[in-house]
Amino acid sequence: MSLDTDFERLTLALEDPFTIARGTQETAENVIVRVSDGDHEGIGAAAPSEHYGETSRTVEAVLPDLLAVVEEVGDPHALGRIERRMREAVRDNPAARTAVSIALHDLAAKRLGVPLYRYWGLDPRNTPKTSFTIGLDTIERMREKTESAVEAGHTVLKVKLGTERDREIIEAIRAEAPDVRLRVDANEAWTPHEALSNIDVLADFDVEFVEQPVPAENSRGLEYVHERSSLPIAADESCVTLSDISHMAERADIANIKLMKCGGLREAKRMVHAARAHGLEVMLGCMIESNAAIAAACQLAPLLDYADLDGSLLLADDPYEGVAIRGGDIDLAGVEGSGTGARSDDRP
Repeated sequence: MSLDTDFERLTLALEDPFTIARGTQETAENVIVRVSDGDHEGIGAAAPSEHYGETSRTVEAVLPDLLAVVEEVGDPHALGRIERRMREAVRDNPAARTAVSIALHDLAAKRLGVPLYRYWGLDPRNTPKTSFTIGLDTIERMREKTESAVEAGHTVLKVKLGTERDREIIEAIRAEAPDVRLRVDANEAWTPHEALSNIDVLADFDVEFVEQPVPAENSRGLEYVHERSSLPIAADESCVTLSDISHMAERADIANIKLMKCGGLREAKRMVHAARAHGLEVMLGCMIESNAAIAAACQLAPLLDYADLDGSLLLADDPYEGVAIRGGDIDLAGVEGSGTGARSDDRP
């Protein structure tokens, strides 16, 4: 079999500037990967994060070597062999490998004429709602974003914290949205003692769980917070690859897995099963990503306890359509056709 491959970089504008404790972004750079067998085309995307050592340029630098492996193997169903050889060809660079992984899974499922969740044997009705993220901003603007999210039907919100105004922020959000499920994400901004003090406050506002309260390098601090916290703790920056899962069992309640951190769909599935084996709940998160990537992440939703897959919803315009998300409901059963559900919005 002969496979043709290519890739291109896209700069995607955000609907609003997106701020977390580490900084602000107004655009997101994704690198789109395509793999074709002549009859079907698989689409994937990388959404690299400098926090994990990747940029769009590093993705573009390694993709020729990764795609050379794909072309040499020549079989989109030989996912294990391609994955192994990609790791031999390029170390690290998980977002780049994820883009290829997604495109291959999309193509393999399209060749069989089934949606990807069906290729895996998953139940499309067993999907949690995704949260919608309220980034840091002025209190008034965060109120407005919350109002808009609730009006759009979102019933699960994730609020970014990590400022001196954290109590004021959560008070304002809860007042604006008294009935939604609230989660918070500090993005490593607190010390262990600050975390425990803040968590005591957050508990009064019926917060569901707290994500990454302390820096990832402070593993003992995360364990200290986890042992004493009145709310469940989710590990994100501390939980990057499969090898991190066993350590999280003593430091968190929830493992936040992201395709762009771990290197692909097969690795993400391995992490889900490993987390279950260690007694952890599982959330799948994302970067700010086009539907060319988010659609594939949505296919894993039946395996999850929690979803945080709003990356494409934060874009001003996405050149790709994907799995419909309405009010946080991930409509896998409504996926048109086969593959991940990603398709260009200018298709004929």
